Amino acid sequence: MRFQFFAEYRGSLSRAHLCRMMQVSDRGLRASRSGPPSRRQRRDMILLAHIREQHRLSLGRYGRPRMTQELNELGIHVGQRRVARIMRDNGIQVLRSRKFKRTTDSDHSFNIAPNRLNQDFMATAPNRKWAGDITYIRTREGWAYLSVIIDLYSRRVIGWAIGNRMKQGLALRALDMAIALPRPPHGCIHHTDRGAQYCAHEYQKRLRRHKLRPSMSGKGHCFDNSAVESFFKSLKTELIWRNAWQTRRDVEVAVFEYINGFYNPRRRHSALHGK
Repeated sequence: MRFQFFAEYRGSLSRAHLCRMMQVSDRGLRASRSGPPSRRQRRDMILLAHIREQHRLSLGRYGRPRMTQELNELGIHVGQRRVARIMRDNGIQVLRSRKFKRTTDSDHSFNIAPNRLNQDFMATAPNRKWAGDITYIRTREGWAYLSVIIDLYSRRVIGWAIGNRMKQGLALRALDMAIALPRPPHGCIHHTDRGAQYCAHEYQKRLRRHKLRPSMSGKGHCFDNSAVESFFKSLKTELIWRNAWQTRRDVEVAVFEYINGFYNPRRRHSALHGK
């Protein structure tokens, strides 16, 4: 510990003065600097390699708690304080997000469904509660719009579609994907905002055909659909804002890889206690 203090200290005292104060010899200090790393230092170096790898796999998103959980599941038993120290000492930081902007066209004459979800984002089994929304992504050839549907039990994206127009057809493509894969039981709640895409006749007809119960957020209540907002925030922080996108096709390929290669199979969700 004393030699470590010497290595980290950058004050105005001379080395000889510090040696006398800390009761160590100048020869011992030189040996500590030229000798092999200690057992603890070697373990920290191994742990640092694992942290860097998980930092890369998580797209720079995991902070101390999730990083510690990931390492423990890999059989590397370490505490949060040690993980935080190594990340801090080596400049490994969580990438921060920018402000998220919503786009919802609620100025229409379609019927509005009641809020059956009522901000209860937990489900007891798969395909009991779904939530959907649409966001936008800037590319050099114009806006790309992403529609998603998320199963609130697992937080997995079960339906998604990208297009150049934020119309009903985009939302229907995401819905059709979600319906085709898990075959939801009758009575599954389908929650969205009040956008015209979701209130339109064909979309509501599709919900009735598959016995899905429509649910819609209150006007101006962004927290009513915060589960999907959280996904969009993660997507933009971990993928979208890191690149200047040339085409909508580039975005589509990248989103496919993100959802199927990281978000669905690997990402830990704080709402599910890091699972």
